[in-house]
Amino acid sequence: MDIEEAKKYLKENLTQKRYKHSLGAMKAAKELGRAYGENEEEVEFAGLVHDIAKELSKEEIELALKKYKIIPDEIEKEQVSLLHSKLGAAIAKELFNISEKTQKAIEYHTTGNKDMDTFAKIIYLADKIEENRDYPEVEELRELTKKDLDKAILFVLDFTIQKSVKKGRLIHPDTIELRNKLIIKS
Repeated sequence: MDIEEAKKYLKENLTQKRYKHSLGAMKAAKELGRAYGENEEEVEFAGLVHDIAKELSKEEIELALKKYKIIPDEIEKEQVSLLHSKLGAAIAKELFNISEKTQKAIEYHTTGNKDMDTFAKIIYLADKIEENRDYPEVEELRELTKKDLDKAILFVLDFTIQKSVKKGRLIHPDTIELRNKLIIKS
């Protein structure tokens, strides 16, 4: 798990905009990791590499699915962009020998998952609040993230689900399960 090696790889394989986002997520993850008692180096690394597979071409996605023996579910077949989290976890594992905890956090950062631990919640939120994000709700989300990870995730899920419904998109079952778990828990 060499952060400089990962930066070099990402700089060569992502657009400048996506690389800048990855650096922002790394910084946000480190800050959240410190605030919530997670290993700063590990959470920082996960924040950096979370979108490692985000810009794969359709052909690269197909090859990676076969290579890593990942079988897309029905939703992922329709919304292929969701696969970047599962593929990213597999690629990061192969390239950087990351821990299972880091692998799960990368895998869960797009749809969420009812089994997310604090580490995974940090990566999920770091992706949404990093300093380069600029959408109307981001400041409110940043403040909420400082107070309560679960409430911040619920805020993101509600926003994301509403946006998906308006656009006629499918909603992944993992997203629904996570939302329901958080509501039952609160």
